[in-house]
Amino acid sequence: MTGATRWPALLVLCAGSLMIILDGSIVAVALPAVQADLGFTATGLAWVVNAYLVAFGGLLLLAGRLGDLLGRRQIFLAGVLLFSAASLLCALAEGPGTLVAARFAQGVGGALTTAVSLGMIVRLFPEAAERARAIAVFSFTGAAGASLGLLVGGVLTDLAGWRSIFLINLPIGAVIAAATRRLVAPDRGAGLRAGLDLLGAVLATAGLMAAVLAIVGAGEHGWASPRTLGAGGLAVALLAGFAARQRRAATPLLPPRVLRAPGLVAANATQFLMVAAYFGFQFLLALYLQLVLGLDPAATGFAFLPTPLVIGAVSLGLAGRLVGRYGARTVLVSGLTLAVVGFLLLTRLPVDARYATDVLPAMLVFGVAGGLTLPAVTTLAMAGADPADAGLASGLANTTQQVGGALGLAVLATLAASRTGTLRAAGTEPVAALALGYRSAFAVAAALVTAALLIALLTAHDRRRRSGAGRGAPAAHDALGRLPT
Repeated sequence: MTGATRWPALLVLCAGSLMIILDGSIVAVALPAVQADLGFTATGLAWVVNAYLVAFGGLLLLAGRLGDLLGRRQIFLAGVLLFSAASLLCALAEGPGTLVAARFAQGVGGALTTAVSLGMIVRLFPEAAERARAIAVFSFTGAAGASLGLLVGGVLTDLAGWRSIFLINLPIGAVIAAATRRLVAPDRGAGLRAGLDLLGAVLATAGLMAAVLAIVGAGEHGWASPRTLGAGGLAVALLAGFAARQRRAATPLLPPRVLRAPGLVAANATQFLMVAAYFGFQFLLALYLQLVLGLDPAATGFAFLPTPLVIGAVSLGLAGRLVGRYGARTVLVSGLTLAVVGFLLLTRLPVDARYATDVLPAMLVFGVAGGLTLPAVTTLAMAGADPADAGLASGLANTTQQVGGALGLAVLATLAASRTGTLRAAGTEPVAALALGYRSAFAVAAALVTAALLIALLTAHDRRRRSGAGRGAPAAHDALGRLPT
């Protein structure tokens, strides 16, 4: 594929990712309207989100492997079409059960679309410097989409009702499918004869679904509830069975050679901790702005705009070139250091904070940190994978991100609520107790990012060599799997 067609193909993949990510944020804003129209109970309403998360998080690994076997473009197309069809079912839903089932189907389509995207980028951009820039563009799409969805969801729900947030996916999905057929070259997978470990696939998918179910249910039922402990125990048993199966299977779903790829485990561990903290940042700071500072939802959405704008400026204009020149590991360490600073700023937020002087500086720091870390860690997670396993490595990276985000959000939200409850029981004024609860959660998030930073520092050792292609240009790979430059 020529350079003239590779970049348009990348935009198609970014559009598919953006559709999936925007939908998640948009649905969150529309939940009150959905509850009023369809008669959801407060407990049942959570399943509009949870049904999607369970399917999405549970199927990413299997979807990535199917891309390697059946062709990544085919799996991507199937995901876009299924997501669009499920969106129509969501829009037509007349009761809670129908909407929850359609959201589960959306999660399946989202997993198929998302799991193979990074593998397709690796195939489209085999040269290291171009790949770094392409991953920076793709990472920006994900980071910006989550924030922009808050604004889009509010506007659509106010102007056209909650069903419009699903109907809008139909023309978008049709355009993406048509553009994929035109701009993305088909690829031949290894074929099912190469081996699909069906028992391993069932164990992995069921185990990941049970894990996500335990995590998302912890906020509702508590970490020590029988339901949470039961789902968590089931997840551990299933995933342990999956690990044992991989050692015996002739064609394992997750071959040991994938985990032995340079730095893959370290990169995914770093990403897990990093994303756990980042998800908490967006969720808890949004609550702080509304419940402590008194901003309305629209104002909260606008308050977050500086972060995606800075992420865009850094990731699109700077991160790719920095990764190409200094290596993804160096860029990642720099970004994680800034993220620690950002969380430490949030631990000092007062009850009567002013946006311009107390909140905005942290927003800007997180913008720079996100613009550096998201493309860098993605580059590292894909760097050592063999081309034949790129889809599986992509699915693994996305699984790490989704499970890490869900776990981080559940843990940090629970910590904030627990701290707030303790303070209120001791007689602290309600709003002050909320602010101090969020500050405690931000301190834990800072610790998570610090742990990610330590992993990046302790498992990566630069080994530079001079490249004859350019004067003084570093060209090496490190233990985290940095791409040659």
